[in-house]
Amino acid sequence: MMIGQNGVTRREFIAGTAAAGLLVTAGGIGSYKMNQSAAKGKIVIIGGGAAGMSMAARLARRLPKADITLIDPAEKQMYQPGFTLIAAGVYQPDEVWKNQSDYIPSSVKWVKEAVIELDPDTRKVTTAPGNTFTYDFLVLTPGLQINWNLIEGMTLETLGQGNAHSIYNFGGSIKTWAALQDFGRTGGKALFTDTYTKHKCGGAPKKICLLTEHYLRKHNMREKADLHFFTASKSLYDVKYYTPRLLEIYKERNVPIALTTRIKGIDTQAKSVHFLETSTGREFKEDYDFLHFTPPMSAPDFVLKSGLSSLAGTHASEGWVDTDKQTLLHKKYANIICFGDVANLPTSKTSSAIRKQVPIAVENLLARMEGRTPSAVYDGYAACPIVTDYGHVLLCEFVYEKKEVTSLPFKLLDTSKEQHAAWLLKVYGLKPMYFYGMLRGLV
Repeated sequence: MMIGQNGVTRREFIAGTAAAGLLVTAGGIGSYKMNQSAAKGKIVIIGGGAAGMSMAARLARRLPKADITLIDPAEKQMYQPGFTLIAAGVYQPDEVWKNQSDYIPSSVKWVKEAVIELDPDTRKVTTAPGNTFTYDFLVLTPGLQINWNLIEGMTLETLGQGNAHSIYNFGGSIKTWAALQDFGRTGGKALFTDTYTKHKCGGAPKKICLLTEHYLRKHNMREKADLHFFTASKSLYDVKYYTPRLLEIYKERNVPIALTTRIKGIDTQAKSVHFLETSTGREFKEDYDFLHFTPPMSAPDFVLKSGLSSLAGTHASEGWVDTDKQTLLHKKYANIICFGDVANLPTSKTSSAIRKQVPIAVENLLARMEGRTPSAVYDGYAACPIVTDYGHVLLCEFVYEKKEVTSLPFKLLDTSKEQHAAWLLKVYGLKPMYFYGMLRGLV
């Protein structure tokens, strides 16, 4: 979006960017010194997304004598929080990615291959071409795996057919925007769902639902549309401080919420969804004209087979890595540090969480390499900017135990309600912070 469109002035843009800077500063960035360490060792980083790339940048500066290898096949670095804004027409597709090669530190070896096997006992990593890599220390940050096939009738290749869409894919977000515009011309019945597994950006299904509703109002089509939201959870949101206002918004906009309800399958030809109400076992079908769904997610297959996953809890089958929630070290293997989406940390899987995890991971990895006791502690901080309309965001910030926190300058505002300042941060501040700060290991 260009400055000046949709009523956004240059002054507002500058204010939003300044707000982002203040938020970063207030969030504890820079609280860990960037002094170098003389420690040596062979470090392998699996995954070059937000977590792995930020880690590589910091380790390259801190460990000039270490041997660092990053394994990831992706040619593009994607700003995934921007997918929702592509689907709403706020961002253009070419605004959310940059070349991966621009972010690889010169001292880090980049292996553009996919990992297919990890053996923590022999400290060996195997990639798809059959190459093997050994390590002294492992940074396990491969993100997660989207399991489209766990919804009957759906695959990644058929995404978009039958007007069934998902923003959890770059191409899918582009298709969603085209479909949303068509729906804004025709109206009809729209269904929005989340999923029963842990998943990245838990607020995204709510964002696209509320943005669609506002888009319809902006185009005088709201009375011709019937919107419904289905969640597999027992509540719409699990941070109590923000939930009352979110429930009010759905009620005010006449979007009914069905709890403990998950998708079993989608018939894209008939345009119907097969649902399961888990609290009662009741199964039912809903027809639709426009559908946005969230696919099930899990740890990548090679992680599921590695023996590193947690075996306890309701999400054990999803394979999240058994990580100490404070030190980010694996609970069994002291030479493995794990964070980001793949870890079983009891907080949200968001880039904001990763931003706070990286400096903790660096300090504790250095402690291991230097023979010290890891002492840096992650408090579970995450943020979920729930976009409630074109111009407002409910900025949800919290730590472990789902306890709300508020960063400056938002302490000056009532963050239990949606704010325009948070919209400016979301749209104009966070993306440049990601590309020019976080991935460089600066914030």
